[in-house]
Amino acid sequence: MSQLGLFDAGLFEMHQDIGTTPKAGTGEYDAAKGTYRVSGGGANIWAKADAFQFVYKKLSGDLTFTADVSFEGKGVEEHRKAALMIRQSLEPDSAYADAAVHGSGLTSLQYRAEAGADTQEVKSELEGPVRIRIERHGKQFTMAAGSPGGELKTTGPVTVALTDPVYVGLAVSAHNADVLETAVFSNVTLQQGQQTLEKGQQAGQASRNEVKKTNVSVYDLASKSVKVVAAVDGLAEAPNWSPDGKSLLLNSKGDLLTMPVGGADHEMQKIDLGGIAKCNNDKGFSPDGKLIAFSSGASGPGSQVYTVAASGGTPKMVVSETPSYFHAFSPDGKWLAIVAQRNKNFDLFRLPVGGGAQQRLTSSAGYDDGPDYSPDGKWIYFNSDRSGKWEIWRMPANGAGPGDKKAQQVTNDAQENWFPHCSPDGKWLVFITFPKGTAGHNDHLSVQLRMMPLPGKRIEHGGIQTLTKFFGGQGTINVNSWAPDSSKFAFVSYEQ
Repeated sequence: MSQLGLFDAGLFEMHQDIGTTPKAGTGEYDAAKGTYRVSGGGANIWAKADAFQFVYKKLSGDLTFTADVSFEGKGVEEHRKAALMIRQSLEPDSAYADAAVHGSGLTSLQYRAEAGADTQEVKSELEGPVRIRIERHGKQFTMAAGSPGGELKTTGPVTVALTDPVYVGLAVSAHNADVLETAVFSNVTLQQGQQTLEKGQQAGQASRNEVKKTNVSVYDLASKSVKVVAAVDGLAEAPNWSPDGKSLLLNSKGDLLTMPVGGADHEMQKIDLGGIAKCNNDKGFSPDGKLIAFSSGASGPGSQVYTVAASGGTPKMVVSETPSYFHAFSPDGKWLAIVAQRNKNFDLFRLPVGGGAQQRLTSSAGYDDGPDYSPDGKWIYFNSDRSGKWEIWRMPANGAGPGDKKAQQVTNDAQENWFPHCSPDGKWLVFITFPKGTAGHNDHLSVQLRMMPLPGKRIEHGGIQTLTKFFGGQGTINVNSWAPDSSKFAFVSYEQ
């Protein structure tokens, strides 16, 4: 056991009392257990100024901060607080946002929008959760709470304009200046973008343990239920159902893998790609099941697109320009739809399966991604921020035309919608939804899978239903994962 200080402090660098704290607080890190025991005094974290013990480090940028929290003993004040805090400064009246659990079980997203202002809060529907999380995306802060390994209930977002760097850490206030209260924080993770910071790791260094487990799951439309068909150690992404319905195609650690479904054997088999590795999560089977198209950064400064026999072999590079990412085969098997950055903008293109000239499909100044064909081959659905936020759009399969005038907006709500996938029977459109204000899709956070009737000739907004909520995001459902009979689809969720 070591007193927190500049060295050997787990994720954090320093600890100190903030504000008026007649009784000095303490912070301890148990390296064997990976836990933080924080004792704090002070009158409260509330109103115009705060008083508490703070265990912290300085960070910049978007982040996700998660921990399991428990109080020691019955305590003197039911409103003692343990919080995950993101703070502008170490002054008592600093602007901040935190996810706070009270001794009474009350849980809330607290925030002070500017220095010296009154604290405000958005209360969670849950009482006494074990796991809490606070996420920062630009000026937006969101709290999530629940049980370890279970679905976390989100609260927020709220807007607080903090300037980098910020102070990020564990906070405990006694709600009574004459006493000390203690909380223990365990399973603490700090994630910047896709990067989870570990003990002794600085921002910018590669993480060794971003995702501990991936749950390969299937959503069944008839029963409206989720079944975990395989639990994989580490990170696996973007399941894609084979046309014969017998296996899923995933990527993990730069390799492409197949996994049988429908039986007891879920052992993954590596596909032989010769000397090609560094595969990302954008890949899929051809409609006849004979080819796999995939994206890899093995041979260039960014992602390139290849095809290979479904059984493995020597891949053929069909797009050499970087970065380029495969997303879909056309239903007739003749075209590949890709997203690619050209002239500093991400747009959509198509090219013959065997390679050749790329045909530009979109030209908007916005960011376009995730193209996928309707089963009749007439439309390409995609996501774009061209409207000012992430929504689902569609266009004719041969392109949006001059000025993208043929592009049509499909969704129109307050959240951020990505990666639309049409069911093979032409009835449904499933997509992943990130919280309002989420800037991109690279984070792992609380997300939803939602579904709506696949539009016909005329688009009618609405009719969207939420199927399931979980911890996921990047890699959950990047490529089409519907079963051939349209009765279910596959996705992945994560545990940290």
